[in-house]
Amino acid sequence: QVQLVESGGGLVQAGGSLRLSCAASAQTFSAYGMGWFRQPPNQEREYVALIDKTGAVTRYADSVKGRFTISRDNAKNMVYLHMSNLKPEDTAVYYCAATMYALGSTTSSGYDYWGQGIQVTVSS
Repeated sequence: QVQLVESGGGLVQAGGSLRLSCAASAQTFSAYGMGWFRQPPNQEREYVALIDKTGAVTRYADSVKGRFTISRDNAKNMVYLHMSNLKPEDTAVYYCAATMYALGSTTSSGYDYWGQGIQVTVSS
């Protein structure tokens, strides 16, 4: 069982930056691929970024490529999403997720554990 807790969300102006953190409870955290997803208002959840268990491989949705960076610290059981040049369309509830598939996944069905989500609001 893995518990995930996101933090760092809030309100930011367009063009600003924000860093989301995800704390994981798993003793074998370094065995899990990790991902970030988001759910904009009245829309379905969508993939944002993934990172493999070692941190060597990262992938991004086209909508955030070049603006968002995913990273992890296996010694601290943490995953991060640094978001820069934020746009109003980035407004969403952001979720951290863990998968036993070491390379991570771009689909939500590929994840076994989810955080409760955290709100990010970008004002224009």
